[in-house]
Amino acid sequence: MVKVEFLGPISRPSMEVDIANLQELKTYFKEDKELQEWLAICAVAVNDTLVCSLDIPLSLNDKISLLPPVCGG
Repeated sequence: MVKVEFLGPISRPSMEVDIANLQELKTYFKEDKELQEWLAICAVAVNDTLVCSLDIPLSLNDKISLLPPVCGG
């Protein structure tokens, strides 16, 4: 299981899912239209390191963070 945390305005509690990579997470959330909109614009971090590939293998107890864009100065 990996932990998925939703940061900022996504406003969802963290959850645990049984997935092997980020592509599986995308598939896991495919029916959730609101979350699909966030996934299209969020940066993604695995264990606090930003990643670009959906094929990065995940291990037990990894943490995935969905980081929505922010504005500020």
